[in-house]
Amino acid sequence: MDLFSVAGMLVILAVIFGLILFLYFIPLGLWITAYFSGVRLKLVRDLVGMRLRKVPPAHIVKPLITAHKAGIYVDTPQLEAHYLAGGDVNKVVNALISADKANIDLSFERATAIDLAGRDVFEAVQVSVNPKVIETPPVTAMAKDGIQVRAVARVTVRANIERLVGGAGEETILARVGEGIVTTIGSSETHKKVLENPDSISKVVLSKGLDSGTAFEILSIDIADVDVGENIGAKLQTDQAEADLRVARAKAEERRAAAVAREQEMRAAVQEQRAKVVAAEAEIPLAIAEAFRNGRLGVMDYYNLRNIEADTRMRNAIGGGEEEPPSDV
Repeated sequence: MDLFSVAGMLVILAVIFGLILFLYFIPLGLWITAYFSGVRLKLVRDLVGMRLRKVPPAHIVKPLITAHKAGIYVDTPQLEAHYLAGGDVNKVVNALISADKANIDLSFERATAIDLAGRDVFEAVQVSVNPKVIETPPVTAMAKDGIQVRAVARVTVRANIERLVGGAGEETILARVGEGIVTTIGSSETHKKVLENPDSISKVVLSKGLDSGTAFEILSIDIADVDVGENIGAKLQTDQAEADLRVARAKAEERRAAAVAREQEMRAAVQEQRAKVVAAEAEIPLAIAEAFRNGRLGVMDYYNLRNIEADTRMRNAIGGGEEEPPSDV
C-alpha cells in the first residue's frame, strides 16, 4: 500500500512538472489571447520558436496585438530581430501608432534605427507632434559700453524625424543659442538698447539657422528675462589705473634709489677730496720746516706769511664771512 502511494505521488509530480514545462515552452494562454485579438500565430513555429531563440513571447506578442488593433502592420520576425538587437519593441510600436495618428511618415525601419541609436523614438514622435520648450541657463555677455547683461531664453523646438539619427541633441541647441545671445549683446552699442528691445536678440539668433545639423527644428526663441549685471568696463579701467599707478610708483622708487646712490657716491668723492686736502695741509708745516733747514725761507718771510693770514681772517670777520681757523703755519 505504501509503495502504491509513493508511486502515485511520483506520477502526480511528474504530471505537474510536465505540465509546467509544456506551458513554459508552449504559452497556450498567450496564443489564445492573440487568436481572439485577430493575430494569427503558429503555436509551435512562432511561440515555441521564440522560446528556443531566447526571446520572451510576451515581449513580442503584446506589442504585436497593440499594433494590430491600431491598424499598423508589423511582422513577427521584424519585432524579434529588433528585440535581439537590443531595442525596445514597445517604444517602437507606440511610436509607429502615434506617428500614424498624427499623419507623420515614419517607417518601421526608421523607427528601429532611431531606437537603436539610443534615442527615445516614442518621445521624439511626441515632440514632433507637440513641440517642447527648452530654457537656457542665464547667459552673461557685455555690451560695448562695458555694462554686463544677463539673459535667459526659452527655445521652442520640434523633433525632426529625418535627422534624429546622427543629429545633435539639446545640448548643442543650448550652446548655439547661448553663443548667439553673447554675440548679439556684445555687438550692441549700449546695454540700454538690449533692455529696450530684447526681441532683437531673438530675431538675430533665430536668423542664424542654429538648428542646422541637429535633431530638432527651432520654431521660436523668446527672451524670458533680461537683467543688468556689473559695470565690467569701469572695473577694468579701475584695475588698469591701479596697475599703472603701481608701475609709476615702482619707477619713481627706482629713480629715488638711483638718486640716493648718486648722492652717496658724490659724498664719498667729496670726503675723499677733503681727506686729500687735509693730507696736503698736513704736509705744509713739514715743507716750511724743510725750507727753513735748506735756507729757502727766512724768518721775515715766515712772519709776513702769518701777517697775511691774520689780515685775511680780519677781513672775513668784517665782511660777515666765516672766520677761517688759524693756519698751522
